[in-house]
Amino acid sequence: MDDDPAVLKALSRLLRTHSFQARTFVSGKELLAALPTGLPQCLIVDLQMPEMNGLELHQHLVSNGITIPTILISAHDSVALSEHKPAFVANLRKPLQERVLFEAIEKAIGTRNTK
Repeated sequence: MDDDPAVLKALSRLLRTHSFQARTFVSGKELLAALPTGLPQCLIVDLQMPEMNGLELHQHLVSNGITIPTILISAHDSVALSEHKPAFVANLRKPLQERVLFEAIEKAIGTRNTK
């Protein structure tokens, strides 16, 4: 999930080339509206989002009993990232390194499958 359409398109294309089914959302509200159709195996969310940022979205999900392994991405160094590190599978800085991203996704999916 990212509010930048170019980032969404590139990330979606990259995931699909590695045989992942990817759904993209431009906001937390859009993602929340789609949850009744099924929970994703993992989320990749941007820290900086309008209306509901990545931290707020994650906190909203957790407070409603929804557990989805989440990878937080950001273009900025942030104290918030280090403060909330245990809540996320990974905290990655943009531009994303492909190898690191896929390691985080495999970790997230493995976390999901062991619960």
